[in-house]
Amino acid sequence: MKKVGLYIHIPFCVKKCDYCDFYSVVGDDMLMDAYTSAVISAINEYRGQFVADTVYFGGGTPSVLGGRRISQILDAAKEFITPHAEITVEVNPGDNLAEFFPLCADSGVNRVSIGLQSANDNELKNLTRRHTSLDVADAVKLARLSGIDNISLDLMLATEGQTEETIARSIDFCAELHANHISAYMLKIEENTPFYDKKGDMNIPDEDRAAEMYLFACNRLENRGYKQYEISNFAKPGCHSRHNLKYWNMDEYVGIGPSAHSFFDGKRFFYERDIHAFIKGNEPTFDTIGGDFEEYAMLRLRLCDGISRAQCESLFADGKVRFEKMLSAAKKYEKAGLCFADDERIAFNKNGFLLSNMIISDLI
Repeated sequence: MKKVGLYIHIPFCVKKCDYCDFYSVVGDDMLMDAYTSAVISAINEYRGQFVADTVYFGGGTPSVLGGRRISQILDAAKEFITPHAEITVEVNPGDNLAEFFPLCADSGVNRVSIGLQSANDNELKNLTRRHTSLDVADAVKLARLSGIDNISLDLMLATEGQTEETIARSIDFCAELHANHISAYMLKIEENTPFYDKKGDMNIPDEDRAAEMYLFACNRLENRGYKQYEISNFAKPGCHSRHNLKYWNMDEYVGIGPSAHSFFDGKRFFYERDIHAFIKGNEPTFDTIGGDFEEYAMLRLRLCDGISRAQCESLFADGKVRFEKMLSAAKKYEKAGLCFADDERIAFNKNGFLLSNMIISDLI
């Protein structure tokens, strides 16, 4: 039976942050109980079709759903989950986690992703986060006391009021907490968010300044022992996110919940952004056939390993020709100091990642 990644979207938040455009709603106990039952029913529709060697509870804010409901989902999905699966749950450090972590750990959760964003409380306030840096330190301690030792922390770059000094402070904070993994991504102001409406009044770094901050963060993280393996992800040895690597390697995954996307049996499909439609049992919507060379190259070039001739030739009938065509186009970017390109591999460096969308569009 095929192995996939299982993503479960938890669309509940106490309050949506002003920069966030992910699908989320405020939920009461009745709605969250109904949602938990709907998730279990949706997973059961796949009985006999796959097993999951990674499970990821994302959001929204999964910790708002509560440890009891997370446990119900994992207990109901036992037959789908392989031994030694990586099981991750995202948490907001401002939530009450004293009971949450032990319940999750008892049900098999072995990795947590904590939304730190910044170790500087003024920056957290600017981001409308509802926690402090002290809350994050407490959350890490509680997770480890519960037996969950694989800790990932999120950082946000190029935010209002941020400097290299405050970025360094945040990275050092993560290192001193002995985080295993750090996701460091640049703030992107999306339409239909409060940040978008007031962006003209905000002191947000411009593109050049944001690029300087990104490169500074990459170097600081490396100096603290976090090796970059993807545009926005850094890890201690052996602590890569196995689940997220499935996306970038174009492996198959199944997404459950409103706004969740899937790539399964060569098809891409998604659930509408409507919790009530999901609870009613509405089927996901077909998006497109997936898995072609362009998609593979676009995803793999997010990784520091990039794409290789051997992989292209083994996965695609015309892989040799396609790789050589890309290699020819990549040479000019290598001369510009943006990538590595030889007869066997094409991969971006840190400077190339800053222009990756433009370069990938040209290469494919």
